[in-house]
Amino acid sequence: MLDLHKIASQLVYNSKDPLLFNSGFFLIFFIVFLFGYLLVHKKPMVRILYFTLFSFYFFYKACGFYFILILISAVVDFTLSNLIYSASSDKKKKILLVISVIINLGLLAYFKYTNFFIEIINDVTNGNIQPLKLLLPIGISFYTFENLSYTIDVYRGKFTPVKSFLDYCFFLSFFPKLVMGPIVRASDFIPQIRKNILITPEYVSGGLYLILSGLFKKVVISDYIYVNFVQYIFDDPSRHSGIECLLGVYGYAMVIYCDFSGYSDMAIGIAKWVGIDININFNSPYQSSSITEFWRRWHISLSNWLKDYLYISLGGNRTGKLRQYLNLMITMLLGGLWHGASLNFVVWGGMHGLALALDKLKHQWMLRLPVGFQNSKSIKLLGVLFTFHFVCFCWIFFKASSFSDAQIILSQIAFNFNGAAAFTLLKAYLPVFLILLLAYLLHAIPSRFESKSIDFLTQMPLVFKIAITVFVVWIVIQSKQAEAVMPIYLQF
Repeated sequence: MLDLHKIASQLVYNSKDPLLFNSGFFLIFFIVFLFGYLLVHKKPMVRILYFTLFSFYFFYKACGFYFILILISAVVDFTLSNLIYSASSDKKKKILLVISVIINLGLLAYFKYTNFFIEIINDVTNGNIQPLKLLLPIGISFYTFENLSYTIDVYRGKFTPVKSFLDYCFFLSFFPKLVMGPIVRASDFIPQIRKNILITPEYVSGGLYLILSGLFKKVVISDYIYVNFVQYIFDDPSRHSGIECLLGVYGYAMVIYCDFSGYSDMAIGIAKWVGIDININFNSPYQSSSITEFWRRWHISLSNWLKDYLYISLGGNRTGKLRQYLNLMITMLLGGLWHGASLNFVVWGGMHGLALALDKLKHQWMLRLPVGFQNSKSIKLLGVLFTFHFVCFCWIFFKASSFSDAQIILSQIAFNFNGAAAFTLLKAYLPVFLILLLAYLLHAIPSRFESKSIDFLTQMPLVFKIAITVFVVWIVIQSKQAEAVMPIYLQF
């Protein structure tokens, strides 16, 4: 007999089990959604309404009644963008844009930085203001940036705002990218909303590849390495030798990559299955030979957003070299603060900003050298090794729970390395290091392998695709941790 109470409890928000791509309930959610979508996908208005309602329900299941915030954001920026477009003077346009920026950033700042500022005030004034009991709404950083880019593009005359509020809700709440991105541009997304949906074999195979590979990266690689090794190191680094801390850092570099890129891949793959194209968000970033190249490959949607709406707005490279370097520093410092209100993120962003400025200087110096030397494989390899280790060094501050913990990790690596313990450590955590090695080997495969794999899947019969899916899902189930591991970027 069906337990109706148990079924009903699955349909409401549970803070201990939010609806995410790697949660058990999502498979049921997605199957039901796809079945309905196949029935309505050829009717634009019904399709848009159906998808939007499902997206709002997904968001409710992911973060409870905070889903109302995205509806408020949609009302505000849909209204203001149309007012900006029809405003009779530049002054009115600018005032409306400022209102949009204040509302969007004010809402984000309230939830994300209120307690940070209270802490600063207490430190400066020796006060005792109690922090507020605030929970960061899931996805607020991502949809806030999408709102801002939409309104700014309308203000700049690059985009004509939509007249249908339902279309805007569809764009903003599109559930595959709602929780953790990628950050989607309205100019790329909105023209696809009312097009005739044609889901080709290439879309099905491409989506399947991305969903399965993303699930594998998130659950089999990231979650396993984190739960079984990395979290022990970062929870209390003083208890671990330098070699353990160093391997923990290498492990975290792959954990955060597979966690976030895996979730992004699943989002892009699900979008393909409903006939929507979303740009890639990661492109083998640890293959980068410079920090500039790294930011062209890592969290591409955020990098492009910071460049187009912050760096260029500050003047970019149009106001001289020194100002360009300062603009890079400001952009990355604010990018660090976007991730969180703590000294660690300020340091992380500042180091990346400084590295980007120095990379510009290095590029100018390299241009004076012979072309053969610039393009030599040995120089590129050295660049890859240096960039990877610099990024790992910065990850220490990004991941450590406090600035003092980051200092402890660096101190352990520098002064208490204990390399002799390597064999014992390898023996104790052999499955972890084998998976970590596999992850780095997979990451080193050229990107063209992905398109070949998709072509291979497209040509294979349906039975083979089902067999591959069942096999990957079986591996995921065998590897899944007892307790769900929340995606890292949920906290941002």
